[in-house]
Amino acid sequence: MQDEPAARVTTVNVAGVTLVADLSGALFWEEQSLLVVSDLHLEKGSSFATRGVLLPPYDTVATLGRLSVVIARHDPRMVIALGDSFHDRDAHDRLSVVDRDAIAALQARRDWIWISGNHDPALPSDLGGLVASEVAVGPIAFRHEPTGAAGEIAGHLHPKARVSTRGRSMERRCFACDGERAVMPAFGAYTGGLSIRDTAFAKIFGTPGFMAHVLGDRRLHTIAASRCY
Repeated sequence: MQDEPAARVTTVNVAGVTLVADLSGALFWEEQSLLVVSDLHLEKGSSFATRGVLLPPYDTVATLGRLSVVIARHDPRMVIALGDSFHDRDAHDRLSVVDRDAIAALQARRDWIWISGNHDPALPSDLGGLVASEVAVGPIAFRHEPTGAAGEIAGHLHPKARVSTRGRSMERRCFACDGERAVMPAFGAYTGGLSIRDTAFAKIFGTPGFMAHVLGDRRLHTIAASRCY
């Protein structure tokens, strides 16, 4: 997907709140100095290794590196990780000392909330920050699994969109949003995705009239979900 040289800021609106959709796949609520990321799936590589599926063991380093860049860019007062931050119940035990130190450095001088997800329903207290099932800030409810409620920002589904550009078909991660609710893309390095044309999204948004904010190389591309395939 070819982009203009200069990056453009894309905003999404959820229940009257305007948020910056960062090219990394994070959302930033400037008024609250709040950064949101979803589905980090840390230690997915080591999880697969325990089952005999060998993946390069660099996903946690790569994901935390990307997270440090976006945190440096926005310098938020609070970070909310929207669940499935760890790929399985024991993933946090497999973190290296270096990775634990990296997480602690990211948490320094800011509030940090881990939302529990289906992959990591029982997060330990020694990771720093607070653990919650969901969090409400003003009119916005932050939770892992989307319910379709108005004012909701959720993750879990790893939305992606397939679009056609210059005669080529490309598949990219995206934000899915209709102005009342949003589903965030997965942030993790090894995470896959679910097409926004899947029936799971129809159940959340009701109609295909929502928008896909597709992560390009230099900017986001806002495309009607009905135009994706």
